[in-house]
Amino acid sequence: MSPASRNSRQPEPNWALARKQQTLRQRARILQRIRAFFVERDFLEVETPQRLPANAPETHIVPVPSGDWCLHSSPELCMKRLLAAGFEKLFQICHCWRGEERGSRHLSEFTMLEWYRVSADYRQLMEDCQQLLGRLAAKNTIGYQGRELDLSPPWERLTVAAAFRHHAPCSVTEALAADRFDELMALEIEPRLGVEKPVFLCDFPLEKAALARAKPDDPDCAERFELYLLGMELANGFSELTDPVEQRRRFAAEETARRDAGQTPYPLPEKFLTELPAMPDAAGIALGIDRLVMLLTDAAAIDEVVAFTPELL
Repeated sequence: MSPASRNSRQPEPNWALARKQQTLRQRARILQRIRAFFVERDFLEVETPQRLPANAPETHIVPVPSGDWCLHSSPELCMKRLLAAGFEKLFQICHCWRGEERGSRHLSEFTMLEWYRVSADYRQLMEDCQQLLGRLAAKNTIGYQGRELDLSPPWERLTVAAAFRHHAPCSVTEALAADRFDELMALEIEPRLGVEKPVFLCDFPLEKAALARAKPDDPDCAERFELYLLGMELANGFSELTDPVEQRRRFAAEETARRDAGQTPYPLPEKFLTELPAMPDAAGIALGIDRLVMLLTDAAAIDEVVAFTPELL
């Protein structure tokens, strides 16, 4: 072969990327249908900054630094500031960052869908989830890794207390006292949720309320839920806490726990706390797009549904 012939040969494509083309086409169609779903319901799509002075502090989330600031782990603080400014129905699809997360269902950079409603609570968000998944699934079922999930409503609403009674070796109260709540959730409870139909795991103990308000008729529990399909957590929703004093107390406790664990200290999100009293009663939810695409395309690992993972960069 002459030198000219060798130089004219086409280079081999990056097969790790090339083989994803069909899945990425499916992903694009899913995103288009999600946007159509919310636009049809008069939600406003917004874009908020992805680099912030501080996130909402959470002990189990490690922020990704960006200079003296950090990349957002969720757009929730800015979206709630928009609610406080008079916006009523919002949604956003954006990249988020959480350090030290990598696995078959985790990436440190991932895609999140969040939506918020004023004059609503977490029960309305559960209805939204049922309707959204019903719109996205080709049938009223999802076939995933040899298992079939029935999406026909209504979906089960299981309290955290009941989940511990059914699936854990101790009660939720005992788990909290022994500092085993997260361990038992991950190992004993979550794998058993949503095996035949999706399950809303709801009414978390107040110690795990995050940014959710307490239940008026049961102040030891928060109006928070997580959505599970085939043992996979897909979404996390709240009736939003609007009490700035209580929210500051929770943030301060979480930030202290972060620092005690050796994480990089960050200031509290003061502008959010200042504007929180103007926020009306509302409900908000975060849903993992990459995991949703995994379920809808029968992908075994999150690597299959994104163009680039860290290993390809």
